Amino acid sequence: MRTLKLLLAAAGLAVAPGCAVPSDDSPPAGFTRLFNGQDLTGWKDDGSGHWRAENGMIVYDGGGWQPAPDTVFERNLRTEKEYGDFILLIDWKIEKDGNSGIYLRGELQVEIWDRTSEVYSSPHGSGGIVGYTAKDRTPLRTVDRPLGEWNHFEIRVQDDTVTVRLNDQLVIDGYEADFNQSKGPIVLQHHGWPLWFKNIYIKELDGD
Repeated sequence: MRTLKLLLAAAGLAVAPGCAVPSDDSPPAGFTRLFNGQDLTGWKDDGSGHWRAENGMIVYDGGGWQPAPDTVFERNLRTEKEYGDFILLIDWKIEKDGNSGIYLRGELQVEIWDRTSEVYSSPHGSGGIVGYTAKDRTPLRTVDRPLGEWNHFEIRVQDDTVTVRLNDQLVIDGYEADFNQSKGPIVLQHHGWPLWFKNIYIKELDGD
């Protein structure tokens, strides 16, 4: 701790007496870890080795992508446990042309992508709801950080209503979802570009 204090002092940061320096992987009060920072315990993938735990992150190396069918469950990374109502916190980053998403209950997707890519060329940033129906929702604002920098989602699912905050800004305000099931896995999707995720926490709201 003395060495850490000296390093922080050199950087111009103060450490109050009795206060612990927060970890990059400390769950907020009421939340539990979905990723232990060491391995993929609690997660399922296709066993190809393209998904791995590395330096406190979940990393997808960009390999093994194929189009449908069954990409949600066969080629993406999903939780072993199923969730109904919850608040999900997750940090993510992508590179140029990156495309990903987070499936809620295994069926409704919150979009992650490089909107500036020639592949997509969209005016809308990440955080939109992609349900592949006429009720698709676009984000209220574009607040993605520059490519290669970390972004932060707070996704709330309660009573079939989805609210999404990206980098502390509201992007989806109470989307009324047409879920087909009351519970399902949380799925990290890939489209063949490298991805990084960390600080993944969940607070279950069932019964609240």
